[in-house]
Amino acid sequence: MKNLLLASSMLCAFGVTTSVIAHEGHKHHESILHAEIKTADQALNKLTEIYFQASLKYDPVSATFAGEKAFNDDFYPEINEANRAEQLKFEKHFLAELKKIDRNLLTAEGQITYDHFKYLRELNIEGFSFPSYQIPFNQMYGVHNFFAVLGSGQSGQPFVTFNDYLNFITRSEGYIKYMDSALSSMKQGAEQGVVLPKVLVEKLLPQFATHISGKVEDSIFWQPIANFSELISDVQRKELEKAYRELITKQIQPSYKKAHDFLKNEYLAKASDTVGYSDLPNGSAWYEYKIKQNTSLDFSAEEIHEYGQQEVARILAEMKKVKEQVNFDGDLASFFEFLKTDEQFYFKSEKEVVNAYQTIKTKIDKAVPSLFEVFPKADYIIKPVEAFRAQSAAGASYQSPAPDGSRPGVFYINTYNLKAQPKFLLETLSVHEASPGHHFQISIQQELKDVPKFRRFAGSTVFAEGWALYAESLGKEMGLFSDPYMWYGRLSDEQLRAMRLVVDTGLHAKGWSREQAIDFMKKNSSLAESDIIAEVERYIAIPGQALAYKMGERAIRDLRTLGEKELKDKFDIKAFHTQVLSSGSVPMPILQNKIKAWINSQK
Repeated sequence: MKNLLLASSMLCAFGVTTSVIAHEGHKHHESILHAEIKTADQALNKLTEIYFQASLKYDPVSATFAGEKAFNDDFYPEINEANRAEQLKFEKHFLAELKKIDRNLLTAEGQITYDHFKYLRELNIEGFSFPSYQIPFNQMYGVHNFFAVLGSGQSGQPFVTFNDYLNFITRSEGYIKYMDSALSSMKQGAEQGVVLPKVLVEKLLPQFATHISGKVEDSIFWQPIANFSELISDVQRKELEKAYRELITKQIQPSYKKAHDFLKNEYLAKASDTVGYSDLPNGSAWYEYKIKQNTSLDFSAEEIHEYGQQEVARILAEMKKVKEQVNFDGDLASFFEFLKTDEQFYFKSEKEVVNAYQTIKTKIDKAVPSLFEVFPKADYIIKPVEAFRAQSAAGASYQSPAPDGSRPGVFYINTYNLKAQPKFLLETLSVHEASPGHHFQISIQQELKDVPKFRRFAGSTVFAEGWALYAESLGKEMGLFSDPYMWYGRLSDEQLRAMRLVVDTGLHAKGWSREQAIDFMKKNSSLAESDIIAEVERYIAIPGQALAYKMGERAIRDLRTLGEKELKDKFDIKAFHTQVLSSGSVPMPILQNKIKAWINSQK
C-alpha cells in the first residue's frame, strides 16, 4: 500500500493527468492536435518513469545493475501474502492508469512504449495466478548463487567506498530474511503438492554446502576484503575486517546451513519423483503461461514440439553434409563419437580456453561493421564461471555492463568440464554471448536515448535469446564458419536450440521423464553427456525459457525474409538491424508491427 500511495503522490507532484483531454472543439486544428500528441507522450513517459522508480523496491538487486545506487543496501521483499497482495495491487493500479491514456494520440514511439508497458503489466498480473513463490529458487537461477556472486565483488555490487561495504552488510541482512521466508514458502508448497523434483534438490545441496564452513578467508564473501580499494583507509580496513568476519561466520554461513539442512532433512523426502509441470496442481495451465511468458507468441506446446522435431531432422541432415565434407568414414553416430572423444577438438587448460575466445573476439570485432551501423559503447571481458557454481551452470552466459560504463559486460565460459567446451564452438558461442549477440543487443538497449527507463532495462526472453541465435546465423555473412568444423559448431548450437523445443515441451506437456529427454539429446547431438544432463535439468527447473531461442530467431528471420521480399534491392541489412535493435527488448508482436511499418515506409 505504501508504494501505491507513493506512486499516486508522485503523479500529483509531477502535475500529470493520465486522462488526455480530447479537445472536441479543436480536433481539426493541427497545432492543437500536435499539443495533444505531445501531452499524451509526456503523460505516458512520466507514468512509466513513476512505475520504474516505485517498482525498484520490489527488485532492488536489478536496481543496482541499472545504476540506481540508492537501493544497494536492499534485498527482495520477504515472501508472504501481504507483500504479494501489495505487488498485485501495484501492478493493477498502473495498468488502470495506463488505460486512461488515449493510445491513438501517441507518436509511433509512444505507441511502442504503451504496448510494451501494457504487455508487461498484464503478464505480471496473470503470473500471480500461479504459485511460483512456493518454489522460489533452483539450481540454475537460485538467489543463493546470485547473492554469492554479488558478494564476491566481481559483479554488479560495488565495493569501492566504505559506504559500499556497509551497504552489502545491510543487503546481507535482507537476504537472510528473504531466505527465511523462502523456506517457509517452500514448506507451504510441500503441503499443497507444489514442490521441486528430487533430482533438482540434490543439485541444490552442494551449492549451499560450499558456503557453510571453512576458513573465513577462503569464503567468496571475503574477497572484497582481500581486495580493498585504494579509497579504504587503514582504520576503515580494520573495522570492515572485523565486521565481515562476524557477518560471514554469524549470519551468512548459518543462513546457508539452515537452508541446506532444511532441503536435506525435511524437503527432499517431500520432493517429487516426476519432473514436469503437468504433474503439479494446475500445472498444464501454468506451463501454457510459461510458454506465453517466454515466447510472447501464440503457439501451443504441441505446435512447438512438432516444429522442434522438424528442425532437429533438418539440422541432422546438415551435419551429415559436414561429415561427408571432412571425409569421415562412418555413420553420423560414429562421427558424433569422434567429435566427443578426439583430443584435437578439446582444450587442455582453462587458460587456453579463455585465450582462444579472446582471439576470436578480435576477429569478430573487425567483422561486425559489415552488417551493422550502430554499436555499443561498452566493451566486454571474458572470464571463467566461478568454481562454486560451475557444475550446474550453463556452458556460457553473459552479464550486462554497468549503464554508465564503469563495469564492462562479462562473457562467462564454463571451464568445469573441458570436454564440454570443444574448440569448434568458439565462433558460434562468441557470436551468441558477445558480439553481435547478447553483449551487442543488451548494451545498445541500455544506452538508448529518449526512451523510458523500463524499456532500457526490461528483458523480453524471446527477443534477447532470439536475437542472439539470429546473430549466430549471421556468422557466414561476417566471414566466420569457413572451417567445416566451425560450421559444425554452429549447427551443433542450433541443434541444441531445436532439441530444446522438443525436450522442454516433452517434459512439461507430454509426460517425458528426465531419462527420456537425456536419451533424445544423446541420439541427436554430439554434446558431452555432462552437458546434456545439465541442459535437461535446466529445462526441468525453468520451464519455457528454452523455447525462446529458436522461436525468437524464427520470428526475426521471418521479418528479415519479409523485408527482402518486399523491398528487393531497396532492402538495407544495416538499416534492418538498426530497426530491430533500436527499441530495446520488446515482445515479438510489438517488433513484428514495428518492422512491418518500417518495410512499408521504405517502399
